[in-house]
Amino acid sequence: MEQIGRRTFLATAAALAAGGTGVAQAEAQAEAQAQAEPDGTRVRFVKRPAAATGGGLYTPNRAPLSPTPFLKLPPGAVKARGWLAHQLRLQLDGLCGRYDEISDFLVYDTCGWVHPDRGAWEELPYWLRGYGDLAYVTGDAAALAKTERWLTGIVATQQPDGWFGPARLRTSLEGGPDFWPGMPLLSAFRSWYEYSGDDRVLPFMTGYFRLQASQPPEVFNRSWGAFRWGDNIDSVYWLYNRTGEPWLLDLVRTMHSGSADYVSGLPTRHNVNIAQGFREPLQYGLLAGDPALALATYRNYDTVMGQFGQFAGGGFAGDENTRDGFDDPRQGFETCGIVEFMHSFEMLTRFTGDPVWADRCEELAFNSMPAAFDPEQRSIHYITSANSVRLDRTAKLYGQFQNGFAMEAYLPGVHNYRCCPHNYGMGWPYYAEELWLATHDRGLAASMYAASTVTARVAGGHEVTIDQRTDYPFEETIRLTVSTARPVAFPLYLRVPGWCRSPELRVAGRGRPVATDGGGYVVVEREWRDGDRVELTLPMRTALRTWTRNHGSVSVDHGPLTFSLAIGESWRRTGGTDTFPEYEVFPETAWNYALDDRNPRLVRRRGPLPANPFTPATAPLELRAGARKLGNWQADPQGVVRELQDSPARTDGPREEVRLIPMGAARLRITSFPVAGRGPGAHAWTLPAFEATASHAEGSFLALYDGRWPSSSADHGIPRFTWWAHLGTEEWVQYDYREPRPLTGCGVYWFDDTGIGRCRVPASWELRWLDGDQWRPVASPSGYGVARDTVNRVTFSPVTTRSLRLVARLQPGFSAGILEWEVP
Repeated sequence: MEQIGRRTFLATAAALAAGGTGVAQAEAQAEAQAQAEPDGTRVRFVKRPAAATGGGLYTPNRAPLSPTPFLKLPPGAVKARGWLAHQLRLQLDGLCGRYDEISDFLVYDTCGWVHPDRGAWEELPYWLRGYGDLAYVTGDAAALAKTERWLTGIVATQQPDGWFGPARLRTSLEGGPDFWPGMPLLSAFRSWYEYSGDDRVLPFMTGYFRLQASQPPEVFNRSWGAFRWGDNIDSVYWLYNRTGEPWLLDLVRTMHSGSADYVSGLPTRHNVNIAQGFREPLQYGLLAGDPALALATYRNYDTVMGQFGQFAGGGFAGDENTRDGFDDPRQGFETCGIVEFMHSFEMLTRFTGDPVWADRCEELAFNSMPAAFDPEQRSIHYITSANSVRLDRTAKLYGQFQNGFAMEAYLPGVHNYRCCPHNYGMGWPYYAEELWLATHDRGLAASMYAASTVTARVAGGHEVTIDQRTDYPFEETIRLTVSTARPVAFPLYLRVPGWCRSPELRVAGRGRPVATDGGGYVVVEREWRDGDRVELTLPMRTALRTWTRNHGSVSVDHGPLTFSLAIGESWRRTGGTDTFPEYEVFPETAWNYALDDRNPRLVRRRGPLPANPFTPATAPLELRAGARKLGNWQADPQGVVRELQDSPARTDGPREEVRLIPMGAARLRITSFPVAGRGPGAHAWTLPAFEATASHAEGSFLALYDGRWPSSSADHGIPRFTWWAHLGTEEWVQYDYREPRPLTGCGVYWFDDTGIGRCRVPASWELRWLDGDQWRPVASPSGYGVARDTVNRVTFSPVTTRSLRLVARLQPGFSAGILEWEVP
């Protein structure tokens, strides 16, 4: 590991990840320079900046940690304006900023994080991490005071051995400590220290890490923390860079070796674990110096996105967990996953200098995150999907989601969704903070774009301010103005996104040539004077992305924005309060279109950019495209868009012009479209032969007929259908066929979790068939078995019917369920 050298670790890893041939090629790209122009300006383009040991202001990595190309500026250095400032204001006035008014997890006088004898877990750490940075980026006095009060209260709980917070967490995992909820709190303390310089923070964190260092290895491989130690590693590095205590690096080695193994692949299917944990090998590689570790992080991302991220918006199908066979755009990505993925991408941008991570962060920020909340940010939903045509409070039982509760309605969600409304708050504040980064060569980098100002130290510690004026991502041009008390020379890095092939640059009124072959950084080096201006134009084109692994569907992009079908939205208030309302959203217009246009037409609305461009009424851009209705693409009985089938999709519907709006503005959306087709090469789409319905249901209707036979009646490794929590009642489940069907028998495999739960085989059951409008028992049944661990088959006299019903009488005090119901 050591022979490669610290300086070249990340350059080598980046080259490997990009398919390069090694260090020489990566460094040759990074060092290519243009000649200085007469005014002393030199413009060059680099794919990924290199990093030099000891370079940079703002606490660069100490040896033996590898240097990084970019460094994070302290919270408050970047001030957002325009649409981003409005999103932060909505957040401050909305769910995050006022969540302590309704969340019983955030009551200061009863919270275990300031009263150790009380209970508490991840909710307060999640919320405070985002709320604190929201206070710093907005400068809101009330939020700053509230943040300091919480952090002061938490510091006061620290024990002599370093433990802080709820006492019960000391022994809650197999008699040992649960360190997971402390990880987001460490991030909150770090931000506070960078903002305020509070001298309590470093000894507080030192004591806590000494306690971690005293733990046996098995502690690091328990529960949620096992998959999220990358967060803790980052905090240990942060402290090491400020104190230089070598034992901290031994703790990092222990955390890496003792926790889940992300080097060999993805050790978890949980979407938030993946969003946080996939980066851990590269983080450890900053210490170990092995490029294979960085390559593992790139590979982890490619693995999950290659299988489960085959649709637009930047996320993946992780509705709680990734599941084989559930990768359609109607699946969704948890809101926690959105913001954790963004945070990972922001970190990886700094660690590697690879601009692809900033591209990925922007894709989520613009296209997925805004739709996770209502337009006023007063309610939130658990899951956001690329294709979603109804957002209601119904638990989805036909395979869309894994969990047995409603996940799409907009709710305050204190106990409905619990983690997401507490955790989402870091999304926009972290994004604002990471717009600008310090560089290893004591300059500044525009890593992502939005109207903002940054004030930071460059060169010999001289402070400059750069004002950024732009309506990006809704326009192409970024205008920068430098303010400095005296002339100062420093490099200015401007990210060129991967989708942009021909950036245009003007410095001090003169056009400057830029030679690029894709994403990277334009580096402008000159002696900057007060009032100097830079103008970067990133020409955006409209293009179709084909998702070959998702039935050849397509999505439409314009620059960093992806566009969705404009579906009429009917918002229905279902409860809550005026401050924290609850909503369901239903479609008012048709949505089942196949795209029939390779060149959609861009239409820009006149006038200034609206304060909130992420609503259908205020979206500043739209596309007009030809499309045809696809008759057999219908919603399931619960209003969920059905899965895509192969494109081109056969349709004889007339060609219509439809409107597409930015994906982030569309709460109801079709974003991954079938492609319309005709003739012998087109595929006929079909509807299911039958649907399942029930008197009551928990679990999944798909479990009844998914063909996954269990190993036993207690098999918890496959989906199941149950009547939980109905006990001792008469219940039914039925198959409703599209056409009358001859039937002569069936087989039932009962679910029974004796020793675990309260589901048992039923006391008795029978079959009924629909004769006209009358339900009749089948004639001459061979017997209704209730045996465990086997298929209970029954034959009966032939019937032809549209519906077959199984009626079960549950045992007193128990429920029942079915793992497979086969009707030949």
